[in-house]
Amino acid sequence: MPAAHRPSGRLYEVDLLRILAALAVLIYHYLFSAYAGGLSPLHFPHASVVARYGYLGVDLFFLISGFVVLLSAWDRTPRSFLVSRAIRLYPAYWVAVTLTALISVLFSEGRFPVSLPQYLANLTMFNSLPDIKNVDVVYWTLWAELRFYALILLLTVVGITRRRVTVFLWGWLAATFVFEAGLLPGAADLVLNTQFSHYFIAGMALCLIHRFGPSPQPFAILALALANAIPRGIGFADRVGNRYGAELHTPVVVAVIVASFAIMLLIALRATASWARPWFATLGALTYPLYLIHAHIGFVVFERLGPHVNAILLTLGTLAVMIAAATVLHQYVEKPLAPRLKRLLSPRLRRESAGAARE
Repeated sequence: MPAAHRPSGRLYEVDLLRILAALAVLIYHYLFSAYAGGLSPLHFPHASVVARYGYLGVDLFFLISGFVVLLSAWDRTPRSFLVSRAIRLYPAYWVAVTLTALISVLFSEGRFPVSLPQYLANLTMFNSLPDIKNVDVVYWTLWAELRFYALILLLTVVGITRRRVTVFLWGWLAATFVFEAGLLPGAADLVLNTQFSHYFIAGMALCLIHRFGPSPQPFAILALALANAIPRGIGFADRVGNRYGAELHTPVVVAVIVASFAIMLLIALRATASWARPWFATLGALTYPLYLIHAHIGFVVFERLGPHVNAILLTLGTLAVMIAAATVLHQYVEKPLAPRLKRLLSPRLRRESAGAARE
């Protein structure tokens, strides 16, 4: 069914990509980085050869964000955009931070210390600004997302149009290249986010293609973003390899990056409608809570139970528990809190609710 005729206008293919990206990151942590980083006794020497590339799921996350966040921000007011992002990010995050902090303090035996000021700063999601450590290692991606949201917010202030987005993308892409050439101060990267800007830029260009059809400028932006993503991705892979004393093969890294761009382009061109299934949305809804809770809690489980339980069974059991916990978070935190938080943050909705209550 073509995207334009779907009842909700939802791109179910993107939901499928989201959960696949989340599972890739989870597999990376459970089967490779936890052991390589000395955080788990569970060793999977054969599986880790593949699992070590799972961190590239984060790259796909950023590419998807560029696409869907701009798509959802179109025609929104700045306030409406901020409210939508707060509703999306904070309810599950507050519970995940609290749960992770409690388990880390009570059961990690000092491996993942969490102080009260650190915990409180993490609740704001802006703890990276004053350089306060994340409660969980995976939360670093949220800071990259927030900086991207700030740029989208700026676009909602001036008004999102095809022309303005195109000009914005050329400007961000040019500033990225200028920064990478060493011609801008390091502080500029707080805004430019150059390690991952190419993914956000590419995703936004794909959004233009999806909304308005193929045209030269979005394709040119997409091509240049890919040209920048490949060397930056190779450099990032080298750092991952050095950190864990492992070899990551450049052709594999490049192939995954190119494949991510290609699949997202097919979605933008509406060529994947036959793949779409409404139940993908159910899987996609678990992505964010699963991502938030899986890392440090999983590592604590491995450390405590690893010497006593078969490694494969423990890993599969932990994965099942994490998926169940993500389902609970979505069903009993995100879904009920979202409308309440929306009413709290939207004065007009509060007035309408109060008026309906008086009738």
